[in-house]
Amino acid sequence: MKQSEPVLTPSESLQLIAGVLAGTNNQVRNWRFYFLLWGWLIFAASVLFYVLKEVAGVKLFFLPFPILVITGIVVSMVQYRKNRHSSEGYADQFLQKLWMVLGLAFIVVVLVSIVRQLPPFTYTMVIGGIGTLVTGMLIRFRPMVVGGVVFLAMAVASVFVADAYKPLMQAAAVLSGYLLPGYLYKNEKTTDV
Repeated sequence: MKQSEPVLTPSESLQLIAGVLAGTNNQVRNWRFYFLLWGWLIFAASVLFYVLKEVAGVKLFFLPFPILVITGIVVSMVQYRKNRHSSEGYADQFLQKLWMVLGLAFIVVVLVSIVRQLPPFTYTMVIGGIGTLVTGMLIRFRPMVVGGVVFLAMAVASVFVADAYKPLMQAAAVLSGYLLPGYLYKNEKTTDV
C-alpha cells in the first residue's frame, strides 16, 4: 500500500521555507571571516608590492604575495577545521567548492602570468569579482554584490592603466569587494540578508 505524503497548509509551507532560508543564512554567515582575512592579506600584499617596487625599488618586491598567501592558506585551513560542522547546508558546500576552484584559478593565473612576464592583477580581479558576485547573490547581500561588480569594473579599468598602478587598483577592488562587505556583513544584526 502506498503511503501518502503529509499535506502542509500554506502557513506551514511558508514556515518551512523560512526556516531553511534562515538556516542557510546563519551557516553562510561564517564566511565573513574569510572575506576579512583574505581582504586584509591581499590588500596589504598589493600595497606592499607597489611600495616595494615603485617607491623603494626593492629587488624582491613580489615577496609579500607568496608570504601572505601562504599565511592565508594556513589560517583558512585551521579556521575551517576548527569551525567545520557536519550539518553544512548546500549553500555552504557550494561556496566552499566555488572558492576552492577560484583559489586554484588564482594560482594558475599567477603562474601563467609569471611565465609570460605579465602582471596578473587584471585577471585576479576578474576571479575575485566572480567569487564575490556569486557569493553576494547567493546570500542575497547587496553590498557584496556591489563589491563583486566593482571588482569586475576595476578589472576592465585596469586594462587602460599603466602596469605600475595595477596593484593599487587591486587594493581598491579588495577594499570595496572583500573588506567593506565583510565588515558590513559582520555587523549585520538580522538573519534576513
